[in-house]
Amino acid sequence: MLALVAAIPFAWGWGLGWHDVIIGAVFYVISGLGITVGYHRYFTHSSFKAKRGLRIALAIAGSLAMEGPVITWVADHRRHHKYSDREGDPHSPWRYGNDAKALVKGLLWAHFMWVFDPNQTSQEKFTPDLLADKDIKKVDSMFGLSVAATLLLPALIGGLWGMSWHAAIEAFFWAGLVRVTLLHHVTWSINSICHTFGETEFASRDKSRNVSWLAIASFGESWHNLHHADPTCARHGALKGQIDSSARVIWFFEKFGWASNVRWPDEVRLGAKRAEGMVRPLGGMTKQLLASDRGTSKNTGTTAASDNAVMPADKAAA
Repeated sequence: MLALVAAIPFAWGWGLGWHDVIIGAVFYVISGLGITVGYHRYFTHSSFKAKRGLRIALAIAGSLAMEGPVITWVADHRRHHKYSDREGDPHSPWRYGNDAKALVKGLLWAHFMWVFDPNQTSQEKFTPDLLADKDIKKVDSMFGLSVAATLLLPALIGGLWGMSWHAAIEAFFWAGLVRVTLLHHVTWSINSICHTFGETEFASRDKSRNVSWLAIASFGESWHNLHHADPTCARHGALKGQIDSSARVIWFFEKFGWASNVRWPDEVRLGAKRAEGMVRPLGGMTKQLLASDRGTSKNTGTTAASDNAVMPADKAAA
């Protein structure tokens, strides 16, 4: 990932231009939020309820990340939460032990090698709600089309923008292949780095950590410690100063009426999960503050969640 970023200054003017950066950034944001807001916070954990159009759009956007069909992704992640950093976790960096050699091997496994594991997660066990959802099943079955679209659309846009085949090839490489690769490594870093290094501010039954320098690129997913302490919470970066753009997007969805029953951070519940000596205050978008703004708390979500909680997405359109 660092090599990809470092290569950009050297490639500038030698096949990489503003067109490629703009196209790549747009597709990175759409597909990245499709993973964080859609695949993860909505479909895996039901951090909010969504209207039918938004649900389908989130499933399609997540598919553009090329991280797998939505049902497969969600099944793997629900399994991860059930067995986090224990036997049965599909991608724990502590898989081989705690010594330095074992941890290096485990980091490689958690980062990308687990993808090639032949032991597939049971969708019937972990995602029966999505298997029963006709809309999501259809999006899932069309994953191949999403892969083609996420690679060829940047090339088409780049070619039309630059009015040349050369511009199309450049956009295919930078806004297609490189963008997908970068997003993959950011996502995989949550599995590897965020379960090994960083800060612990909330109590959880695993080794999840907060890694601040990944927050922007991961759309707030790297505030991983709180996520494992309170999995259904819609905002992972709940403490003051923690950037969580995925939570802000959910906030906008709620404002427009596309999302409801959002499970915003609960000061009382999170207060009970604080690690010893941690007194940093919560930031905005808490259950209490948003309820005060609306004059009601009926749509803020009140269900408490444990560090192993996995909530299925709502089956019917809101």
